[in-house]
Amino acid sequence: MTASADASRRIGARQVLQFIGGFALAGALLGWGLPYFAKTSWPAIWSVIGTVSAWQSLGFVALVVTGLGAYTFTLTGSMPGLSHLRALIVNVCGSSVSNLLPAGGALGMAATFTICRSWGFTRRAVSTSIIVSAVWNTLFRIALPLIAIVLLTLGRAEMPRIMRDAAVAAVASGAAIVAVFIAVLASGRAATTVGRGVDRMLRPLTRRRPRSMSVDALVTDLRARIIDVVRTGWFPMTMGLVGYFAFYYLVFLAIMRTTGVELFHGELFAAFAIGRLLTAVGITPGGVGVTETGTAAALVAWGAAPAEATAGVVLFSIFTHLLEVPLGAIGWLAWSMMPKTPAPDDEPAPSVP
Repeated sequence: MTASADASRRIGARQVLQFIGGFALAGALLGWGLPYFAKTSWPAIWSVIGTVSAWQSLGFVALVVTGLGAYTFTLTGSMPGLSHLRALIVNVCGSSVSNLLPAGGALGMAATFTICRSWGFTRRAVSTSIIVSAVWNTLFRIALPLIAIVLLTLGRAEMPRIMRDAAVAAVASGAAIVAVFIAVLASGRAATTVGRGVDRMLRPLTRRRPRSMSVDALVTDLRARIIDVVRTGWFPMTMGLVGYFAFYYLVFLAIMRTTGVELFHGELFAAFAIGRLLTAVGITPGGVGVTETGTAAALVAWGAAPAEATAGVVLFSIFTHLLEVPLGAIGWLAWSMMPKTPAPDDEPAPSVP
């Protein structure tokens, strides 16, 4: 058996263990951790959920789909030539894959790459879109806890210390990523420095594999492509994320009011922001269990009734997280029936002074 086959087997086993461990942890957090930290019980939670009507549920679904539709502006802005329908398909397909596995973001990106390549987009166009949209998402996830802290200071509540520390850590790490991104765009020298630094880190791992282009050259090339996309697409990308998070907050707010949670808007928005941060925790699929437990605990700490708050959090997770799985299945079916276009060779990146 070759070394590459052994490596593939090890990777496969690791992914299986990660899959099993992630779902086991998510199940434990939902089954025991969520009611424990929210100071309630599952019978009480289901009792509240049972009061939600089918018409109200359809309203939540409509808001979620509208939010996903708004996000298509971010994708079309980051990938010129992509239609809104195709952007919606690639979004729900990638999200459904990401939500099925712990740390599934890499598989979601692979799905995005495969789908967009089948529509004729070049490797450079797809990779640039993935990077730019990821940075734009990071910018907004930095902004959410900052807005929450401001709203809480205007109201009657304060963010618990542990959550404030988590928000500060998220802002600091996200700001570092964005700072490097901006530096690479603003300065050719910075792009070269970052590229050479990454090249040195990767050299021990790639010493036995010949590379046609160093990471130094790749970063410089990528800078040119990113600048070209940001120059024309920054506004639709920004408005797409504003609409996406706005509609998802409306879903959160509507569900909380429906389940009987009556809190100050600042507290509700802070809980929403905490949940958006916790979705990035990669130890469970899509942060399931971690997100619900943290959000429900925050709401209860601010005075919400435990059963009502936890039921609202569970419903929000169902309509924004689990709903993406069947939507993704529809998206994959639609993609399989769509005409495919042979992907051309990558075109040279635009020159940058």
